[in-house]
Amino acid sequence: MNDTEPSTSAPDASPEQQALQQAVAGMLTSVAKLAVARGMPYAAVEEILRIAFVQAASRAHPGLPEHRKVSRISTTTGIHRREVTRLIAQQDTRTAPRSRSLASEVFAHWRTQHPYRDDQGQPRVLPRQGPEPSFESVAHEVTRDVHPRSLLDELCRLGMATWDPASDSVALLQDAFVPQGDRVRLLGLLGDNVGDHLRAAVDNVLADDRLHFEQALFADGLSLESVQSIRPLVREHWQTLLATLVPTLEARIETDSELPAAQQRRLRVGLYTYQEEVAPAAPSIAPKPAAVPRKK
Repeated sequence: MNDTEPSTSAPDASPEQQALQQAVAGMLTSVAKLAVARGMPYAAVEEILRIAFVQAASRAHPGLPEHRKVSRISTTTGIHRREVTRLIAQQDTRTAPRSRSLASEVFAHWRTQHPYRDDQGQPRVLPRQGPEPSFESVAHEVTRDVHPRSLLDELCRLGMATWDPASDSVALLQDAFVPQGDRVRLLGLLGDNVGDHLRAAVDNVLADDRLHFEQALFADGLSLESVQSIRPLVREHWQTLLATLVPTLEARIETDSELPAAQQRRLRVGLYTYQEEVAPAAPSIAPKPAAVPRKK
């Protein structure tokens, strides 16, 4: 820790408690940065955090009788009983799973399925309509519930694809599904991707054995040019992983579609990079050397 970062650990806390406090501080620093940048006040974040604490405490005691639930949650979280009662009574829907993104599924299908890729593995420019390979066939292979033109309009709106009216053909513009100019969808992706990554990491810390695959590489002492040289390599490996996993997952979904809902699971696989400047080390404070007397 350098001299610009305040400590959040109590001086009498155990090493594990200090590590826990530092871990939570590290996660909440990014939450605070996002909230401040988007004008979300502390009171709104605090309300969400209170709800999350109450929900977590409630899930930690699933068999508790209703008449004892408020008292137990209050004891577990430190939140006042009246406040717990208010939060339980709220019909909060912010943590409900979001509906599937058909546009992202069409995007992934197009980038990974053989009929829609050229000899170099790149997505083909497709006729808008007609038999396979066409955008219409891509859309129909993903869903029959939404018209292909609606899916095309959505991909174009997000800056992921473009339609050429002269040739009536469609081309992808991006190599990853990162919607341009749609802050609502981008924030949704943020909550989904980081949320699942954080849930996986927390589960692994709390469980006796690792429930989820969660690894990362770390390197320092790199120049900006070196960092930038790594990005194409990471992107290349991601495209390879994408091309392998998407067809496999689509086949598995088809096979498992007859299973009861209680036996079905969801899966998210991600890859990320992060780089920043290395904070300079705090200068050491050494005693000033004594002056050497000059000879007369």
